[in-house]
Amino acid sequence: MSEQASSPLLPRSMANVLAAWRQLVTADSSGAVIIEFAFVMPLFLLLSMTALELVNLALANMRMSQIAMTAADNLSRAKTSVPLGLPRLREVDINDTLLGVDIQGGDLFDVLGEGRIIVSSLQRTSTGRQTIAWQRCKGRLNVTSRYGAEGATQPGSGTAGFQGMGTGATRLRTEANSAIIFAEVIYDYDPIIGDWLLGTIRIRKEAAFYVRDDRDLVGGPQGNGMYNPTPAATPSSCNVFNDSF
Repeated sequence: MSEQASSPLLPRSMANVLAAWRQLVTADSSGAVIIEFAFVMPLFLLLSMTALELVNLALANMRMSQIAMTAADNLSRAKTSVPLGLPRLREVDINDTLLGVDIQGGDLFDVLGEGRIIVSSLQRTSTGRQTIAWQRCKGRLNVTSRYGAEGATQPGSGTAGFQGMGTGATRLRTEANSAIIFAEVIYDYDPIIGDWLLGTIRIRKEAAFYVRDDRDLVGGPQGNGMYNPTPAATPSSCNVFNDSF
């Protein structure tokens, strides 16, 4: 009886081997976790940076869209009253709107430093043709309107040449004695991580609003409804690429 009680189920040497094996397996598992983490960590960082960049890009797209809408909306409402005459649009009104674009971009998006805004007045000539009566621009990015410069006018016949603003089924044409303020915002997105991740991305947003109230559309020195009374403001010409006022 005493002999059976003192006999182990396994020899002592075998028990020691199994104990050592268990320790080895446990040590190997810990090492495997560290190695796996070392392999996964770069992928995790890449996915995190990509997600952060995509969120910032989505925010940039939304901000540029809001800027285009705000600029077009503000210029469709801007006017100064004139005794016994129709309200007028002044160069200073346009400059104030373009300055607001820079402020709306904020510190996160340098709209005028990395991009450009182009505002145009789409009107109708006395012969019923669509025309860009005036156009003003601001920003350092060297781009032009995709629809043409100030003075672009629909030809007398055919479908070639200037036909309005916008593309495809959304092309805009204004009616007689009215005007549409059309804003184009073009912005070269500046990545927060680096160009190596998404490359260079150019954002383009457009917005248009009918001029809300009656406005003098044919007066002014050039007969296009633009005025620059004293104290005069420097027009934001589209052949100048700067972000200063």
